[in-house]
Amino acid sequence: MARIFIVEDEPIYLKTLKYIVELNPDNEVHCFTSGKECINNLHKRPDIVTLDYYLPDMSGSDILKHIKSFDPDIFVIMLSGQTDVSTAVKLLKNGAYDYITKDNETKERLINVINNIISNQQILRENKALKEELGKKYDFSNSLVGQSDSIRKVFNMMEKAIKTDIIVSIYGESGTGKEVVAKSIHYNSNRSKGPFVAVNMAAIPSELLESELFGHEKGAFTGANTRKIGKFESANGGTIFLDEISEMDISLQAKILRVIQEKELNRVGGNETVKINPRVIVATNRNLKEEVSKGTFREDLYYRFLGLPIQLPPLRERKSDIPILAKHFITDFVKENHLPALKITKEALEKLSNYNFPGNIRELKAVVELGCVMTNNEEIDAGDIHFQNDNEPMDWLKEELTLRDFERKLIRFYLDRYDNNVLTVAAKLDIGKSTIYRMIQNNEL
Repeated sequence: MARIFIVEDEPIYLKTLKYIVELNPDNEVHCFTSGKECINNLHKRPDIVTLDYYLPDMSGSDILKHIKSFDPDIFVIMLSGQTDVSTAVKLLKNGAYDYITKDNETKERLINVINNIISNQQILRENKALKEELGKKYDFSNSLVGQSDSIRKVFNMMEKAIKTDIIVSIYGESGTGKEVVAKSIHYNSNRSKGPFVAVNMAAIPSELLESELFGHEKGAFTGANTRKIGKFESANGGTIFLDEISEMDISLQAKILRVIQEKELNRVGGNETVKINPRVIVATNRNLKEEVSKGTFREDLYYRFLGLPIQLPPLRERKSDIPILAKHFITDFVKENHLPALKITKEALEKLSNYNFPGNIRELKAVVELGCVMTNNEEIDAGDIHFQNDNEPMDWLKEELTLRDFERKLIRFYLDRYDNNVLTVAAKLDIGKSTIYRMIQNNEL
């Protein structure tokens, strides 16, 4: 439903406009014959105002200014018997949504414009609701849970990060919540209305990474049938989150450094320089200083990325937070799945607290959610707690597997353990990364 004001001093035309707008029975219509009446009723919060340019007490321009000053989100449709282009342009620049000339096509044009506004309003409401929900989700108190000294230090650094656009570098083991921290910074900063674009540098083959990051022009290479906008360009006005930055090929690092410093890029195969302004947040589970010493990471890029560093502690170093996190995950799981309220026993919490969680918070969440499913009671007990290490690769030897099936299971196990970091898994298993990429593409894993 849309609340619509009609401001028109000619009785016959007012009646006509009212008839047109009320063709949609969902519209709530209020009619006024003067600008002063309209302004005095703005507290009723109209969605749309159809405004005659010539009124006995005030000009349409002055009324438009009043409306936009009261609420800039009100859509104003100007109506006039004149076809003065300069007037129309001026009104549109001052905030009018459209300018419609009173003629034989007024009815059709007005209906179309109002319908477009109502459709756009619905989209805007949905986007606003989504933004608000994301903002709540990534509020510090909801996204990051804990009371330990180490996590409080993280909160303190995040508070500093949201106040500026400084580059943030997040360090921590796999599963410690690096992306959650990045999203929390974004959605609590002045860039929250812009996009958040996450890129896992380890999950994209090196030969495709440049195109993914910077985009490409049509015909830039075989298969480039259309222009593609890259991740940096997509994040313009918002935040780009580069995860696992240590996995970047060193030849690409120079190009990323230039893009960050110059705030501009060239799409692959293109000559046009594109200006961009995304905030940059990076993350890694490696010691970048050591990578610099090895010659696998550029020193100048290291210092450019350093910015404001945030070190995320592994879960084994903040065990006092495990009961708090477990209860938080239970509450969320129950709510999301519309289940009855669940509690967790002291014995179950002790079992969780005595485990080291190599997969950190991500593993704890998975274990707790499994416990929610496994329990047959109103509370989760120790018997409902099962760890991933209960199914180590050696247990597979008890199964009758082919060598090929064992290989698939082993690779999948390591991908889960190392957060789908193909390069890390390839190094651990001493196999080619192309083998893993091929198996993923063929749905063999």
